[in-house]
Amino acid sequence: MTSQDIDPAQVGSAEGVPTTLRERAAAGLSLLIGIFVFYTSFFGAFETLIQRAGFVAMIVTMAVLLYPTAGKTRLRPLGIVLDLAMVGWVAVSAVYVIANFERIMVELPFAEPIDAWLGFGTLLVILELARRTASVVFPIIVGGMVAYAFFGDAIPGSFGHRGFGIYYITEVMFLSDRGLWGMLVSIASTTLAAFILFGALLLHTGAGQTFFDLSARAGGASPGGAAKIATIASGLFGSISGSSVANIATTGNFTIPLMKRLRYPAPFAGGVEAVASTGGQLAPPIMGTAAFVMAELVGVNYWTIVAVAFLPALLFYIGVFTTVHLVAKRTGLGQVDAADLPDWRAALDWRRLAPILAGIAGLAWGIWNGNSIQLTACYGMIGIMVAYTVATLTGGGTWAEVIATLIRAFRDGGKGVVIVGILLVAAQVFVAMVNLTGVGVAITSQILAFAGDSIWLIAVIMAGVCLIAGMGLPTSAAYVLVAAVFAPVLIQQGLDPVMVHLFVLYYAALSVITPPVCVAVFVASTIAQAPWLAVARDTLRLGGTAYALPMLFIAYPGLLLAGGPAEIALAIVSGTVFVMAVAALFAAQPVSRLALVSPLFWIAVAGLALLHGWLPSLAALGLLILGFRLPEAPRRAAA
Repeated sequence: MTSQDIDPAQVGSAEGVPTTLRERAAAGLSLLIGIFVFYTSFFGAFETLIQRAGFVAMIVTMAVLLYPTAGKTRLRPLGIVLDLAMVGWVAVSAVYVIANFERIMVELPFAEPIDAWLGFGTLLVILELARRTASVVFPIIVGGMVAYAFFGDAIPGSFGHRGFGIYYITEVMFLSDRGLWGMLVSIASTTLAAFILFGALLLHTGAGQTFFDLSARAGGASPGGAAKIATIASGLFGSISGSSVANIATTGNFTIPLMKRLRYPAPFAGGVEAVASTGGQLAPPIMGTAAFVMAELVGVNYWTIVAVAFLPALLFYIGVFTTVHLVAKRTGLGQVDAADLPDWRAALDWRRLAPILAGIAGLAWGIWNGNSIQLTACYGMIGIMVAYTVATLTGGGTWAEVIATLIRAFRDGGKGVVIVGILLVAAQVFVAMVNLTGVGVAITSQILAFAGDSIWLIAVIMAGVCLIAGMGLPTSAAYVLVAAVFAPVLIQQGLDPVMVHLFVLYYAALSVITPPVCVAVFVASTIAQAPWLAVARDTLRLGGTAYALPMLFIAYPGLLLAGGPAEIALAIVSGTVFVMAVAALFAAQPVSRLALVSPLFWIAVAGLALLHGWLPSLAALGLLILGFRLPEAPRRAAA
């Protein structure tokens, strides 16, 4: 594999030169959104409702351009009329809110018929665009919650409520900063958008190729090398892109064919890519866009979320990497030939590393100065652009090349904001209706009545609910929906809110690889040209540690940096032993010729690692090392 075989610098790049009027409009508007994000990151956001309403109007227009009604069918002329009506309706609503933002924020006005028409019309447009960009499931859930707010008085029992009229709901949804223009929309238009643009600049200025080359050098020469390249590279890409499905659709088009060329089974190749890309959503800094939302919902600093999420993300990939390695050794999956690996000197060339290091330095500068998250991201963007310009010009490039690359990055960043922005607008309406109706309190009461004070039983129920509720939904949307309704159940048991929300996020993310509605698996199976059930089987085997990992948050809060150095050190040792034992279990790592002995052995090691205290943890570590050495003895004797 050479650097010419894989060109991830093109991943997520803008499409070819726009030719149609719609393509030109989309290109221009995406650039405008990118500039808007950069400007507000550097100079600060506009007034609350002005920033949010203007942002919603732009992303709705962009979504209509990217996902038009009727496509290229005969009904396209009618579709154009409908699309223009949708854009016009939201634009009028946004202008109305911007023109009246002081009255809305100061006087809290009563809703009138015009407000109801504009508010519910805008909501319908948002739900339709959510259907186009994600799936029909999400708008049905949000629409159902709005209907629940209307007709709660007709529902008997603890889930019933007094019901709310159309004008009161309009006041919450349209004439306040709690609904269509709420907190999640603020996050989408500021911090989230800034980091999406940061990621786009990073990838377009060469980080993609560098990530792939470093991944190839790090894992390509060992057993199962191609699968390890996919694991590392997909994790790096996913931590920036924030979307498992998008990550599979991009990096998977390189890594899956590479594995198949080396005669890896197609389902295994698809499974590796699916689980590795899913882990990227749980790795800082973006975490599937949920880190920013979590910071607001929990009420802590964003960088606190990043710090707390680091060790669990590391354990996630230790588990996946270990499983891949053990399966590769047991089944004889080969490595990439040394001649096909990229050169270390080329991968570490200063011109290629300069944008990455400058971007990190910009972030560090912003953190050191105590700047806002979006200004910190802006410093990172400035560092990337300056370093890329210097590296390109000193390497023989031209100003035209620099400008063209930066324009493509800004366009791609502008497009990247659209889908998650639409979904967060809809999710904010859902959250507003949950708070209005009090349904979260009712659900919490029912779960507590069933499970009592058993934290572990509540945790298992919560995990199942998260996996089911998140099926078919993007991670950020699934996380918001589940966290708004179910997170209070565990928080009421005295658990740390950050831990609870990270617990919810993990299972919401894992829903994309959990059958039967496993969107990430469907995409990976299409690229691998393998039956999706076979890919799902290997995905579950390779990602088995991920399903057990959130339970460690409860057993060992030190994994989330809770407690002193001793507690954190114990959590790291026990957590590492646990995930490696579970990885060995799912990889069918043998310790004896007797079939039942091996799985029982690894289960015992994992169980011992869960027991508190250094003695059981060190005992589990000793057994883990022994278990990995036992298969070597028969081979040495045979030799």
